[in-house]
Amino acid sequence: MKECNQCGKCCIKYGHNGLSITDEEIEMWELFNPEISEYIVNGEVWFHPKTGKPAEICPWLTKLKGQEKYICDIYFDRPNDCKYYPTSIPEMIRDECEMIESHDITNMEKAQKELDKLMEDSRPALQ
Repeated sequence: MKECNQCGKCCIKYGHNGLSITDEEIEMWELFNPEISEYIVNGEVWFHPKTGKPAEICPWLTKLKGQEKYICDIYFDRPNDCKYYPTSIPEMIRDECEMIESHDITNMEKAQKELDKLMEDSRPALQ
């Protein structure tokens, strides 16, 4: 398994739709990062604060100039769904994650252990 190359596929796929956030996350943003909480409507993310319309792409995703790489402007305060991604090898295959290699597909159990090790600072291991 490769290290993340910041291709942005996961953020582009899930960043505008399909993220779930907790009441605790909302409360923390309201207290410490009100600029993030402005993009929440009825417990859902990401909605433009002026129009109230859903964002077509995560408002915190920035493409690096002249590169095919992206950064998250709220990396340390991003939703748990973002912190925990990717969670499984099948998910990575489905999403065409660029971290996965051909040998990961042929030995998914070993690859899952490697993924869990890579992600141990972000999320609990799958059981």
